[in-house]
Amino acid sequence: MTKESAPGKTTGRKTASTKKAEAPPEPPRRAMTARSLAALLPNVTAPAFKKRSPAGVQLFTDWGDIVGPAHAAVTTPRKLSAGTLSIACAGPVAMELQHLSDALIARINTWCGQALVARLRFVQDPAAGQRLTGRRKPVTPSRPYPLPEMEDSPLRDALESLGAHIAQEKGKR
Repeated sequence: MTKESAPGKTTGRKTASTKKAEAPPEPPRRAMTARSLAALLPNVTAPAFKKRSPAGVQLFTDWGDIVGPAHAAVTTPRKLSAGTLSIACAGPVAMELQHLSDALIARINTWCGQALVARLRFVQDPAAGQRLTGRRKPVTPSRPYPLPEMEDSPLRDALESLGAHIAQEKGKR
């Protein structure tokens, strides 16, 4: 008495694959009480620490102190993944660093306080180690742009200074 359906045809019954998606669970209710900062920090910092560990960040920020000024001038740490630190370096420095790799690994792990780096990978990058300081060249004092029809005031001084800087910038182009 039971009918068997032909292969490839549907019977109209709902199966596990055709169930409606369940609504996401409601977020937990907020406790309206004071909580310590130590209890809140793990939830806030977890997403950031999934991307970069605090020890890895320390490695990147303290790079010059870890390897010394001579090596920091020609190298830049690029990526730390699964115990392998990728270091960008300029030209033949990679060969020198390859010979010093055991000492560098020991220095890095000692500085960070844990076995963070197991292997070094060197990537040649001519721009490695050239860090921008963000300082601008000092502006050479220029003579004020004359404004004869204005009376002496702080506004006149500011406008003369502005005019001098504009004239100086136009002269550079």
